Amino acid sequence: MGPSEYHEALWRELPKGLEPAAFGPRLAFLLDSVRPGQRVLDVGCGEGAFAAELVRAGAEVLGLDVAEEPLRRARAAHPGLELRLLASETRWELEDCSFDLVWAGEVIEHVADTAGWFSELRRVMRSGGALVLSTPAVGRRELLAAAVSRRAFAARFDPRADHLRFYSAASLRALLEDVGFEQIAISRRRSSPGLLLCRAVRSRF
Repeated sequence: MGPSEYHEALWRELPKGLEPAAFGPRLAFLLDSVRPGQRVLDVGCGEGAFAAELVRAGAEVLGLDVAEEPLRRARAAHPGLELRLLASETRWELEDCSFDLVWAGEVIEHVADTAGWFSELRRVMRSGGALVLSTPAVGRRELLAAAVSRRAFAARFDPRADHLRFYSAASLRALLEDVGFEQIAISRRRSSPGLLLCRAVRSRF
């Protein structure tokens, strides 16, 4: 089974219309960074919930996903959204320097080629553009819980899950610095302590 078939199968198993996890806190965090008129790329847009809210906030949005099933659902739920299938994870069919902001909500933990993914992400961002992302947190609290509870360990590191990477605030910061981002701010909110919420700026070189 190739990557596209794998992702299609995952989506077919999910009920339609599920609200994304921690939708409220993540949306509030995202909208704090968006200004009307900005060109925004929603990477891993799923059924389009965040993309639709970005449009309501006055942004010009392109939703991108690796599977056609969520895009079909997004078109049905949010007619008029600009959506595109990411046919290749190695080369995105998007113009250089074409987005002011990239939103990647719960995406990087699924990426196999992290360096290649960030290379494409930087390529399509304008110099000084913003990256806003969220990803599950794996810090001291989560590691301690996994160390003392077999059930917590199995839930966090289930080999059947589709999470390929695990990030702490420190490892996420180091990665973003390595791939050319600056002004990195990473936080955890009381309402969603299991999430890392991050803003960063694409360096201008």
